[in-house]
Amino acid sequence: MLEAKNIFKNYQQLQVLKGVDIHVNQGEVVSIVGSSGAGKSTLLHILGTLDAADSGEIILNNQKLSALTGNKLASFRNKNIGFVFQFHHLLPEFTALENVCIPGWVAGKKKQEVENRAIELLTILGLQHRLQNKPNQLSGGEQQRVAVARALINNPSIVMADEPTGNLDSANAKELHQLFINLRQQFNQAFLIVTHNEELAKMSDRIVHMKDGRVIESS
Repeated sequence: MLEAKNIFKNYQQLQVLKGVDIHVNQGEVVSIVGSSGAGKSTLLHILGTLDAADSGEIILNNQKLSALTGNKLASFRNKNIGFVFQFHHLLPEFTALENVCIPGWVAGKKKQEVENRAIELLTILGLQHRLQNKPNQLSGGEQQRVAVARALINNPSIVMADEPTGNLDSANAKELHQLFINLRQQFNQAFLIVTHNEELAKMSDRIVHMKDGRVIESS
C-alpha cells in the first residue's frame, strides 16, 4: 500500500538518508526505531509528503507522489494520510470535537457528516464526555487521543505517528500504542510509527531498525 525505494536526503553537507527502502501493507502496524540522528523523523516526513526527498520514489495507493505538486499534493495528503506528532498540535481556541472535524471540513465534506464521524471516533477513543472541552481542559493522554481521532477523520490509508508517546508517562504511552493496535483491528488501518521506545515497538507487527540514515534490519 505504501512503498518507498532508494530515498536520499541531504541538508547542505549532511547526508541524512542514504538510500532507504521501506514498505507498509494495508492494515499493518510498523514501527521505525533507532537512535537520535538515525533519520527516522526525516524519513517519516518525506513519506508523509511534508518534506521532499532529493531522489527516490514513493508510491501510495498506486499513486506516484512525485507526480503531485501544490494543491493536488495537499489534497492527496489530506485524504490519504493522517498524522500524529509528539506535540498534539490541537488548536487551543477550538473544542475537541471541532479540532477533530477540521481536516474533514478542509476536505469539503458535509458539516454534519464530519461531526457525526468525529463523535463516533471520539466515543471509540473514550472521549464522548469531552466533546466540548478545549485542549487546556484535557489531560496529556486525552489530548493525544483527540489528535488520533483527528488523524482518522478522513479515513486515511495510513496514519504516520512521529514519537506520539514522547510527552506521555509510561502508562499512557502503552495505552496509546495499544490503541493503535485496536484501531488496526477495527478499521484495518495501517500505522507507521517512529519511536525511541523499543518495548512499545514490540507491540507492532513489524519493526524497522535505522542507523546512520539506512535501514539495517526489518523484523
